Amino acid sequence: QVQLVESGGGLVQPGGSLRLSCAASRSITSIIVMGWYRQAPGKQRELVASITAAGRTDSADSVKGRFSISRESDKNTVYLQMNSLRPEDTAVYFCYVDRVESIISRLWGQGTNVTVSS
Repeated sequence: QVQLVESGGGLVQPGGSLRLSCAASRSITSIIVMGWYRQAPGKQRELVASITAAGRTDSADSVKGRFSISRESDKNTVYLQMNSLRPEDTAVYFCYVDRVESIISRLWGQGTNVTVSS
């Protein structure tokens, strides 16, 4: 079973930066899209950013201009660079991978905490 392992979360002051990483435990074939969701306390999980196998990216309006997503295809790793962090960015961040085998399935990481506070 492939696992997604996230790292890079932590406590940061407002205006600071963090870089999240998500690496697959082994090679994943037939990836459609990789990305990040987040879930703040008491709120629904929301999509933060995604990147397709072709390299097309998309992000939530709330993070445009501050967050960027990238990947290393040969390492099955996706990154989320977060700049100009705000207290409202505080959440658990989950990476995901959509892949197609006989059907389309989604893999999830275990989540990494990001806290933005002074």
